[in-house]
Amino acid sequence: MEQQSGHPWNTFIEGDNLEVLGRLREPVDLVYIDPPYNTGNDFAYRDDFRHGDARSTRHQAWVAMMRPRLEAARALLKDEGAIFVSIDDNEIAYLRLLMDEVFGEANFLAQVVVNLNAKGRQLGKGFATSHEYLLVYAKDARLTVLDASSPDTVDERDFPLTTPDGRRYRHLPLRNTNKKFNPTTARTLHFTVWGDPETGRVATLPFEGAEEIGPVFGDGRPAVWRWSRPLIDRRPDDLVCRRVKGRNGERVDVFQRDWLHAGRRKKLRTIWLAEEIGSTDTAVAELKSIVGHVFESPKPTGLIRRILATMPRDVLVLDFFAGSGTTGHAVALQNAEDEGTRRCLSINSAEPTREGSNARNAGLLTVADITRARLRAVAETVGGGLVEDPPH
Repeated sequence: MEQQSGHPWNTFIEGDNLEVLGRLREPVDLVYIDPPYNTGNDFAYRDDFRHGDARSTRHQAWVAMMRPRLEAARALLKDEGAIFVSIDDNEIAYLRLLMDEVFGEANFLAQVVVNLNAKGRQLGKGFATSHEYLLVYAKDARLTVLDASSPDTVDERDFPLTTPDGRRYRHLPLRNTNKKFNPTTARTLHFTVWGDPETGRVATLPFEGAEEIGPVFGDGRPAVWRWSRPLIDRRPDDLVCRRVKGRNGERVDVFQRDWLHAGRRKKLRTIWLAEEIGSTDTAVAELKSIVGHVFESPKPTGLIRRILATMPRDVLVLDFFAGSGTTGHAVALQNAEDEGTRRCLSINSAEPTREGSNARNAGLLTVADITRARLRAVAETVGGGLVEDPPH
């Protein structure tokens, strides 16, 4: 199965990512990368650096390797685009500073904690680490199309009320509960409305049986509404007047009927649990089922699919540390599920696999061979096609 435009969902390029990035011309909407974590083992991408303290020097070498690649990625990103970078404790502090430099502090969107090992790593000393991080930056936070929400996090149990015709909803206070918004800071939203707690009717003008209601906090201090007068006039059926018990006794307040509807989304929290997006264990099983146990720490496709859900369905995704090919796999799965037309460009180097490793024993001599094998299997089992090493 291919996109309606005829473009294959997946494209794979083997080569040094910095060199390949310099040859790319098509702007991309979304970048996801899972770079080497610099845990003490050599990594395949090195830049020159001065001699110094061993640990400090490793940080410098890692930053020197990452900087030009992030700068090249930023140059390829559309103004509306965004980048997600997976990392762990070894380089999170350095990466955050580097991302601030390359993308700008104003374009920082989130530092997400990703729980990929629910039990925690039990080997070694110290704490049982159970998380990594995901740094999220926009090319331009004022223009980005990233929507930090997902339909998957909407829970029907959060909508306990039901209309006679079966529609589910909940009550939200019409007053703004954030005390930064008050009659001084939001003067136009401080006004009284009229409501009848017996019938629930709410209006901006007096009517028979109604009483005047002003927005107040629980302690009685004046507050402001979340809706303007014109909006209240346009949507009176979405409001209800009720008696409530406050700190100073019973009072009448106004609530919004917040409906559960098809396509409803909920803001993503900054902690993503393994039970929601998968774990390293499920990622290994996922890869094993399609290619074999040939990669030590792949990411689960559920992690990438959550990232994809924050962007439109027709994005071009770039992953230039493609590893086992999780991003391309996730793009194909998501397209197959929602009929999207996403495309993914995966780049990986011909770094040799370790002697005696499962990958080497399976005839996969380089990490690029692993990526290629997975994306071929994805094209065969999920669909969407694959272009390998196209001309630039």
